[in-house]
Amino acid sequence: MFFMKKIGVLTSGGDSQGMNSAIRAVVRTGLARGFEVVGIRRGYNGLIEKDFTTLGSKDVGDILYRGGTFLQSARSEEFRTEEGQMKAVNNLKEAGIEYLVVIGGDGSYRGAAKLSEQGIKTYGLPGTIDNDIPLTEYTIGFDTTLNVVMEAIGNLRDTMSSHERVSVIEVMGRDSGDIALHAGIASGVDAILVPELPWDIKETSEKLRSGFSRGKTHSIVMVAEGVGKAENIAHLIKEYSGLDTRSTVLGHIQRGGTPSAFDRIFTSRMGHKVVELMEKDIYGVALGMEKNEITYHSFEDIFAGRETKKALNKKLYQVFEDLI
Repeated sequence: MFFMKKIGVLTSGGDSQGMNSAIRAVVRTGLARGFEVVGIRRGYNGLIEKDFTTLGSKDVGDILYRGGTFLQSARSEEFRTEEGQMKAVNNLKEAGIEYLVVIGGDGSYRGAAKLSEQGIKTYGLPGTIDNDIPLTEYTIGFDTTLNVVMEAIGNLRDTMSSHERVSVIEVMGRDSGDIALHAGIASGVDAILVPELPWDIKETSEKLRSGFSRGKTHSIVMVAEGVGKAENIAHLIKEYSGLDTRSTVLGHIQRGGTPSAFDRIFTSRMGHKVVELMEKDIYGVALGMEKNEITYHSFEDIFAGRETKKALNKKLYQVFEDLI
């Protein structure tokens, strides 16, 4: 009797726009290549609890343009334990799932690596809006998030200008300033504070005050959350500059919205590529994009890159400084 090879796919950690289109690409490419595809609900929790569902082409027919993840996501404390990991391995083997695609960030990748050590053929797709996974130029949802942030800045700019205010906008990025830097350049903000680079609040405040003295009617300061709370930074700017300063925290609105064209195409290419790697019996790798090509690296290489942290593009920051 012939048994189709099975692919499992799950989303883990924080959601990001484009996860659904990645799932869709894995499912439809897998079916086209003769695989059976199983969706695992609620991340590693679902893996431990055997919350599995067989996915057909129709099941993913209406998710390309939806944000979030229809398989849902969750963090699992039990999976962090050796006992939880062995439960997951046994459940995968019992279900006949030979390949597992994990869509998530660094913590999700580490979980996938643990399963790989136990003989499960695993693959990582970089699902995080922070753009902080090493060895890929983009992560799933990053481009869409930039568009969400830009729209919010445009709305804030109107009201800030009306009242001659400084607006301090806090975006996500505990350890990475990529959202702040890219969205800041695209939006023409006046200052960008990121955790990777030193900053001087007095110097920033003086630049803002000088801008108003030259006739500016508003200023915008972009702050990555790893730098500090927008409210505190706004208070300091007001103290040092004397300018009316307000803070806005964009929060989880950054994770929402329909995926951009870039994210839909990017994830479709990765989902297609991962099935090709299965056919070549290449596993234990994470995919990404480098120089517009879909590439892959071992989890070990990804983690080695994490030890030195994905570097902020300082050349891009210099572009910003020369343009303000």
